Amino acid sequence: MDFKRSDFPEDFLFGAATAAYQIEGSAHGAAGSCHWDSFARVPGNVIGAEDGRRACDHYLYWAADLDLLRAAGMDAYRFSTSWARVLPEGRGPVNTEALDFYDRLVDGMLERGLRPFHTIYHWEMPSALADLGGWTNPDVHNWFADFTQVITRRIGDRVHATATINEPWCVAYLSHFLGHHAPGLRDIRATARAMHHVLKAHGAAMEVLRAEGQENCGIVLNFEADEPAEDGPDHAAAAARQDAIMNRWFLEGITRGSYPEEALEGLEPHLPAGWQDDMAAISRPIDWLGVNYYTRGLMLAAPDTAWPAMEPVPGPLPRTQMGWEVYPKGLEDTLTRLSRDYIGALPVYVTENGMAWDDRVTGGAVHDPARISFISEHVRATRNAIDTGTNVRGFFYWSLLDNYEWAFGYEKRFGIVHVDYETMTRTPKTSYHEFAKALGQ
Repeated sequence: MDFKRSDFPEDFLFGAATAAYQIEGSAHGAAGSCHWDSFARVPGNVIGAEDGRRACDHYLYWAADLDLLRAAGMDAYRFSTSWARVLPEGRGPVNTEALDFYDRLVDGMLERGLRPFHTIYHWEMPSALADLGGWTNPDVHNWFADFTQVITRRIGDRVHATATINEPWCVAYLSHFLGHHAPGLRDIRATARAMHHVLKAHGAAMEVLRAEGQENCGIVLNFEADEPAEDGPDHAAAAARQDAIMNRWFLEGITRGSYPEEALEGLEPHLPAGWQDDMAAISRPIDWLGVNYYTRGLMLAAPDTAWPAMEPVPGPLPRTQMGWEVYPKGLEDTLTRLSRDYIGALPVYVTENGMAWDDRVTGGAVHDPARISFISEHVRATRNAIDTGTNVRGFFYWSLLDNYEWAFGYEKRFGIVHVDYETMTRTPKTSYHEFAKALGQ
């Protein structure tokens, strides 16, 4: 790879990331069901109607998976905890088997010299709460605060950093407006409420974390480098609307206590009454910001369609197995924009960046030169942002393992470690070995 550890500040952290539902195997350990279990059972929602019941069996193989991180020379591991595992009904009785598992997992990281980066929620809403409307229910922030307290009181004394929620745009907009993720709605009223409630839940969780003495707390947002696909004011306005919905809504809610006008023009009529009164809690200070970045968005105006009256179009550059254009400059631009316009010197971590490819085991090995190039280019983009003054403190590759890729089932492989879903055999890919070499220099 075209970088080495010594290119970065001495305290810069390298790691890899995963999510509970995507790797653990929800059939283990008395976990409750979540809305992804039911979403996957509707024909057409998930490729092969696959779900996370087995996933990568990380619940059983966790020690070996942590050994892979240590052997690669990683400094940290970003993991998430399953709400439906810890509280099978979403509220009420706690599953002690789940807390014991996360105890073992965190202790295992520390034993291997890995700093635990904990994400409280990574998309698995308990089915019992989904029955009550999930993220559209006005009480969801209280439910989430209770979960935050339960899990923090068990493992919060040993984690290095805590993020409240992963990618609220996916939790709310992708899942309630576009319908691509659970619960699979296409309803603007539900979308507006989910987009507000997810941030209200973040604010409530931050209050709990502070009360529990947690000091290194933030949130993980996903960003897209949005640009007009063609010249002209209409296309520029379409790109600005996409930027407002995907990037600025959550960012400005947290950092400024307000929502962008370009998004409010479509969503405000559907927000809950008195939403403005929640903005002070939503914008409580955070200690760091997580940035997930994969691609850019090229937008055209679509004036004959309903709001937001825009249409994404493919970019001209090479694309990953997901169809996402490979655009490393977008990561550099996103990081520098955040520092310049929003957060100043607040610490930033690249909490996810990666690519899916149609990886195959050949002769006992997996050669993935496209991923090696992808990682190198995005790590260099991160270095460029540091050089221009952004306080980037770490880079986490997504993902450690091939895993359950949500609506794409087990078809898309993001890992630097290949997983045979029949035998659960882990095979480190060439990118894993090259990453390890770079971290050793």
